[in-house]
Amino acid sequence: MPTVIEVRHLHKAYGADVAVDDVSFSVEQGEIFGVLGPNGAGKTTTVECVEGLRTPDRGEIRVLGLDPRRERAELTQRLGVQLQDGRLPDRLTVGEALRLYASFYRRPADPLALADALGLSGEQRTPYAALSGGRQQRLSIALALIGSPEVAVLDELTTGLDPQARRDTWDLIRQVRARGVTILLVTHFMAEAERLCDRVALIDRGRVVALDTPAALAERVQGGQTVRFRPSVPFEDALLTGLPEVTGLTRQGDAVAVTGTGGALAAVTAVLARHGIVAERLRVEQADLEDAFVALTGGPRPASARAPAPGPGPGPARDSAPASD
Repeated sequence: MPTVIEVRHLHKAYGADVAVDDVSFSVEQGEIFGVLGPNGAGKTTTVECVEGLRTPDRGEIRVLGLDPRRERAELTQRLGVQLQDGRLPDRLTVGEALRLYASFYRRPADPLALADALGLSGEQRTPYAALSGGRQQRLSIALALIGSPEVAVLDELTTGLDPQARRDTWDLIRQVRARGVTILLVTHFMAEAERLCDRVALIDRGRVVALDTPAALAERVQGGQTVRFRPSVPFEDALLTGLPEVTGLTRQGDAVAVTGTGGALAAVTAVLARHGIVAERLRVEQADLEDAFVALTGGPRPASARAPAPGPGPGPARDSAPASD
């Protein structure tokens, strides 16, 4: 697939504090690409350089073949942005916001059709302050899409939402991709990246420490299994710890947890069966993206570089907001 975002050797510092240090990645057309990392890792500074809100000290960025700083006016028409801390005036209604933002673009989407597609058709006269957190996020997505963008940048989209609102927002993101929009998703929620992203760049202390699919990252860090069960009769630990597939065994009451390689489940259940032991309440846990996250970003953290608020952005969806990365 064609590459729509290209970032090469990006560097950005605020005085003596380095926020982004030699970051490189590319995003292909049609992807949901995640920028993942702990708070203060450099995620938001990175994407604000991609959006043209900040000027990098060094490095090269191309979005849809355009330079975000030199060709901001054209990029504004083709890039939709939902900022981390964006907020609308409390009394502005949903319909007013959509019509106002639509007026800034050459080829805007139809505000009524977009509101209907994102489940906001019944909120046209509702003031922003009266919307629930989930509805405010729906409106944020709608405003990022009102210009019919080819690429959308969504920054910490589900922070502060309850579990159901978060899941509803995930469904919306999938719908946005189905409309043909490439998505750059910034998040620190492991489950969000795991469920939505085709690939993720894991950023820590301003550097990309890993870039791959969520499944591949999990396998790279810990490809094994944890097998949990309650044995029908007592047995000695040596029955399982002697197996080549088993790396450890712990007990908590009558519950047993066996860790090992990808073949641990088959090896453990086979030995138990040969000795007439039933593994009751059997559960198998695989390594996931959270395991990769902890393994790759663990350890003491230096004070993070806090970026000053960017100046006014190149387009209506780029209202000024303080950056937390």
